[in-house]
Amino acid sequence: MKKNYNYTRRKLYLPEYGRHIHEMIDSLMQIEDRYERNRQARAVIAVMGNLNPLLRDTADFTHKLWDHLFIMSDFQLDVDSPYPRPSRQDLIIKPRPLNYSQGRISYKHYGKYVERIVRSLKDQPQERATAAADQLARYMRAKSYEYNQEHPNNEVIIKDLKEMSDGAIELNETALNNLRSEYKQHFSARPQKGNGQRGAARQQKNRQQPHTGNYRKNNQRHSNSQK
Repeated sequence: MKKNYNYTRRKLYLPEYGRHIHEMIDSLMQIEDRYERNRQARAVIAVMGNLNPLLRDTADFTHKLWDHLFIMSDFQLDVDSPYPRPSRQDLIIKPRPLNYSQGRISYKHYGKYVERIVRSLKDQPQERATAAADQLARYMRAKSYEYNQEHPNNEVIIKDLKEMSDGAIELNETALNNLRSEYKQHFSARPQKGNGQRGAARQQKNRQQPHTGNYRKNNQRHSNSQK
């Protein structure tokens, strides 16, 4: 008995229809009479439509079935279709290649968008550019803190802004010092327990008071225990 395994059979172009539909289409290509081949092709289309009865009400459902019929025959079936016959080139469309930006980021701790914003500010009026640069300096301070985990000096921010804008933007250091930073401070020390100064004084007193308690040693009794 000859065994028929799936790996010896031909490839299923549309596996959702199953192997029986593919075998029916293979039998269509062996029919020599064109009239009979067209009649059997319409019968196969009806069977394919019964597999998805919920999609019959769609406008292009029948058109899709005829396209799938030609795809499963590897575009070799010669029948009269009520729709334009698809070709292999129409279904295999190469995607458009994407151009990835390979530009170098001069200030990685600020990000590439900061450089773009600074370039756009060079064409703005002086008052508007200065007002936007103040907010941008605050953002640069926060991003530098996230990247380096330390607070940057205002002189560094003013210098970087001047270099990125080719000398078009110059901030006032006094105005920049008045900007309130909004990033959070991270404290590692835990607050002391107690209510205000009284709790702190009580803890200081307990530290200075020597420990005079009796402890067990070598499984001996307390010296003040009752006999």
